[in-house]
Amino acid sequence: MYTQFFNLKQSPFSIAPDPRYLYMSERHREALAHLLYGVGSGGGFVLLTGEIGAGKTTVCRCFMEQIPENCQLGYIFNPKLSVEELLLSICDEFRITLAPQGAGAVSVKAYVDGINQHLLESHAQGRNNVLIIDEAQNLSADVLEQLRLLTNLETSERKLLQIILIGQPELRAMLARPELEQLAQRVIARYHLGSLSVAETGSYIGHRLAVAGSVGAAPFPASLMPQIHQLTKGVPRRINLLCDRAMLGAYVENAPQVTRTILRRAAAEVFATETGTAPAKRLWPAVAAGVLAGAALTATAAWQLMSHPVTVVVPDRTGLATVAAAPSAATPPPPAASGTPVAALQPAPGAPLVASPAAGAAANAAASVQLALRQMATLWGQAVPAGEFCPAAAKLNLRCLFGKGGLDDLRLLDRPAVLKLIDDPVAPRYAVLTAMDGQGATLEIAGKRETVRLEALAGRFDGTFVTLWRAPRAWRDEVSAGQQGPDVDWLAKRLAALSGARTPPENRPMDAETQRLLREFQLSQNLKADGVAGPKTFIRLNRLGGVNEPRLLAPAKPGVAVAGK
Repeated sequence: MYTQFFNLKQSPFSIAPDPRYLYMSERHREALAHLLYGVGSGGGFVLLTGEIGAGKTTVCRCFMEQIPENCQLGYIFNPKLSVEELLLSICDEFRITLAPQGAGAVSVKAYVDGINQHLLESHAQGRNNVLIIDEAQNLSADVLEQLRLLTNLETSERKLLQIILIGQPELRAMLARPELEQLAQRVIARYHLGSLSVAETGSYIGHRLAVAGSVGAAPFPASLMPQIHQLTKGVPRRINLLCDRAMLGAYVENAPQVTRTILRRAAAEVFATETGTAPAKRLWPAVAAGVLAGAALTATAAWQLMSHPVTVVVPDRTGLATVAAAPSAATPPPPAASGTPVAALQPAPGAPLVASPAAGAAANAAASVQLALRQMATLWGQAVPAGEFCPAAAKLNLRCLFGKGGLDDLRLLDRPAVLKLIDDPVAPRYAVLTAMDGQGATLEIAGKRETVRLEALAGRFDGTFVTLWRAPRAWRDEVSAGQQGPDVDWLAKRLAALSGARTPPENRPMDAETQRLLREFQLSQNLKADGVAGPKTFIRLNRLGGVNEPRLLAPAKPGVAVAGK
């Protein structure tokens, strides 16, 4: 509901275990390393425990994407099973076909014989078998003992079945029981995933927002992090629940950032049962629904009642105001945009419906930004037609990248950008930054060239900017593990060329080696090393690869080269 309001591509705080959103804190890195070590060590059991919502399953999903190709993986997520049911589930996961049985139920021996035969055949073919059991605290002692017996099959070098147990802290207590001592002795790696620190909480929130596409001002100020950590105890799932509800509250109240009041109200709702009090009244979902339902009515009534042109200022996703002039009552009302809040400017009864001086200033600002955006497009050798700029530019394979930062961020991107200047806070101006060196910068403002020192520009620039870039063929917003296609091929080849590695074959999914090269490249370029290739990664690859396109740190020249060709 609030994603469009905060300029996000998707909800950043879903509790689904999406590996793309995995924030690799030091603890999560160690947990993942323990799982990978367990696969490569040839041992029996690996144990990963953690509090509810600490990120165990998400770490597991990330691990599953990195297992070697010679590993056959089985995953059981509902282990509240009997011995026979568990053995049947293992056979299903490893696609084991049992020998024909006589009448009646299949015996435990038949299941075990089938599993052992499969393990021996896999070993002969050079393949390993890894069984992951999630929520393993629900396993009974009899089932755990049966799992131990399955690991008895081994060669002189390794066991033929490796088992990863993932569960809540009580799983550790279970394995400390005397009757399970033999299993506990076969645990070759164990790790307990703790909660996040205050600093990690802030990084975690920032990471999820970045993956969701956030490029503007952060919805959560840094000053709120201690309070968020206190309310959530540093547990990722609790952070997700709280932040999701807080962003909904900010959206309903039309606030660009979450405040302490909004955060307290959100905590009172999502964590009410912990205090034993009745849940807080769920105001925000109802209010939000009212905003959306009332939008169509308000918009239609406004279009019907206006007999004179009125200027309505609507903030767009850049944070730069755009202006729409309402037509006369003879013009039929447009359909209401689904899911888009509409703010109606209603004058006092009897007041004339005329544009205010502030609206006139906003109209000038809107004209200024449109002119600047189209001037920037000419540096790419393109004339963007009238209309909403970014969708029109996308048809010419010019993508908008919205940012919030300083001059150092612009220097890193090394391409012209439209800046918001605050010479006059009431009527901001928009300039095209066309060149920059160590001393000064060149701006184009309403067709006039201006050279300023960097110190002066830093004082006039509010940090909001828009730039352009060319995407590879078949661009899908970002490239991450498991994807394949022309954009993945282009990325893998460019990374291999920069690192001196062998050129990988085409039409292969993005594998662990490409992800490793990608993270190393991102670190070297002061980018977020999350293994996900977004616009900034492609921009830097184009720059280092010599793609002919406008540059900021040299005189801008029109460029027509397309990444990926």
